[in-house]
Amino acid sequence: MTAFYDALETRTPADREAALMAALPKQIANAQQNAPGFAAILKGVDASRINTRAALAALPVTRKGDLKDLQRANLPLGGLNATPVRKLARIFMSPGPIYDPEGRREDYWRSARQMFAAGFRAGDLVHNSFSYHLTPAGAMFERGALEISCTVIPAGVGNTEMQLQAIADLQPDAYVGTPSFLKIILEKDAETGATVSFKRALCGGEALPPSLRAWFKERGIVVYQGYGTADLGSIAYESEALEGMIIDEELIVEIVRPGTGDPVADGEVGEVVVTTLNADYPLIRFGTGDMSAVLAGPSPCGRTNMRIKGWMGRADQTTKVRGMFVHPSQVAEVVKRHAEILKARLVVSGEMANDAMTLKVEIADWTQGGLKEKIADTVRDVTKLRSDVLFVMPGELPNDGKVIEDARSYA
Repeated sequence: MTAFYDALETRTPADREAALMAALPKQIANAQQNAPGFAAILKGVDASRINTRAALAALPVTRKGDLKDLQRANLPLGGLNATPVRKLARIFMSPGPIYDPEGRREDYWRSARQMFAAGFRAGDLVHNSFSYHLTPAGAMFERGALEISCTVIPAGVGNTEMQLQAIADLQPDAYVGTPSFLKIILEKDAETGATVSFKRALCGGEALPPSLRAWFKERGIVVYQGYGTADLGSIAYESEALEGMIIDEELIVEIVRPGTGDPVADGEVGEVVVTTLNADYPLIRFGTGDMSAVLAGPSPCGRTNMRIKGWMGRADQTTKVRGMFVHPSQVAEVVKRHAEILKARLVVSGEMANDAMTLKVEIADWTQGGLKEKIADTVRDVTKLRSDVLFVMPGELPNDGKVIEDARSYA
């Protein structure tokens, strides 16, 4: 059995980085020339000079939370599409609503790679229980399965009894869908005394706790996770090593401090920001709103691309304090105004209607007189709210990506 989907997965990191950085200026130019929305976002940028990660990091981040407003102002895709709407294959609708395009190239969402890593092979019969209605997940994985010559049962969501009948009659080899629905299928099937035929599964859309993965394994099903979004398609995937998630070969992924576009050090938790080489929908520094961290070194499976630790929560930590919103970007602004601050975390405490804020800051030099008061003044200037300031030792704040911690009691 072939171990890898293609030779791209085992390139040296240097070769991969060179290829990505050579493609990046062309994608920036494509976005500027063919996507009016990005022409505005990237106004004044010389595409030919965006050929390093440092240069990329200087560009603005367009976050998933921005899409709704951009699309409302310029339906249906906010001018971020480089391929005209009527030349696309499909347009999907995600909650918001947010519209998501699909181009006409084979395996547009790049799902085949993660399905192959999960053990799917030509000739497998695949039960696809992701939704086929408006949202793209069903189509995403169908196109990936067809790309590796699997046969697909387009089950979609719901109709559990009918799905069980199809599973009993057709005996599919593999499952794609949410882990919670796979559990429902197995539990319902156990009531009838039948045996589900699945040997492997690729799950997404929800967290997969170790206890649930073990529960599936006890029932003879090896389950892998894929990570992606309706905007980008596949972002990262697990392999048989089950050590982190491997980044897709057509993406440039950065981990940035929430509320900013500033990359964090490897291993530090931050927001996943993706630049795709997709010519139809050239998302440049697209903030997913998801949190993760870079996992050091290559995967033991032999794939050499960057790995992340998987989904680690959401980056949007905007919190209302005394009737006013406080954003992670405001905490970042405070940090920028004081070079002495290594890292900061705003803790909101107290009970409802009696909020208190404390900015915890990592400081290397505690001897500077009046620094605490200066930082407190800056917090008030930026947020229009009073805050205590607490100095802590470098490395004392948790590495969990939180910039704002809501520690209030809601009882």
